[in-house]
Amino acid sequence: MSEGVAGKARAAGGEIYAISSEPQALADRAATDWQLDFETVGDPHHEISGACRERGWIDLFVNERLGFLRASAGQALDWVPTHPKGYFQPGVLALTGDGCVLYRWRGVPTHRNMGGATERPTVEHVWTKVAQALEAGGNVGDAPLDADPPLDSPGIPWPLFASLLIANGWFLNTRGFKSARHVARAGVRLLAFSGAWVAAFAWLPTLPVATALAGWIAYIAPKVRWVGQEFQHADDPGESPRMTSR
Repeated sequence: MSEGVAGKARAAGGEIYAISSEPQALADRAATDWQLDFETVGDPHHEISGACRERGWIDLFVNERLGFLRASAGQALDWVPTHPKGYFQPGVLALTGDGCVLYRWRGVPTHRNMGGATERPTVEHVWTKVAQALEAGGNVGDAPLDADPPLDSPGIPWPLFASLLIANGWFLNTRGFKSARHVARAGVRLLAFSGAWVAAFAWLPTLPVATALAGWIAYIAPKVRWVGQEFQHADDPGESPRMTSR
């Protein structure tokens, strides 16, 4: 919207729709909260995304593991239990009225992009590809899957992200973020926590400090392994999207 792509799409005779794996009530809430000027459609049973797969348009990755989201949300996020078939990962699909694919991209969830939470193709790139396909008419056939578009945000190394999740759980558990402010707070906690261990090793007897650190690592390691399984990770971008996390 802010870059004018929605207006360009309408000027070309098209329309934009956002398809969500949430129920319609929450899709409507998102449209209101984000002040979207296009329709949002809830697809909690994956009927629309399933039709796209069956027609050979796009096959989205699906994560059926919601344990981490439920554990992080508590009672605060009522959307978590409303994904009866899990949530599908992001994708972009542009079609002509007769079903010709002008552009398609699907997010491949990895630990680097936080299980699909970051790394989207830039809006300008998507619209450029769509406009080029429209100019070419029906002479080029369906557009291939865009496997290497310019991205709007970089991923971060999984060890750093996992460390921030631990910090957000006060180093006793892993907990997800509800806002960017919580990410910043976790970063401050992580720095303080690391500094405290450095100071302990510098000023206190080494053996008890090392024993305490080893005990904490033994305690937190299973929780980190669990959250790594909850965040979907595709080793091979070409593997079946109908999968759970590994």
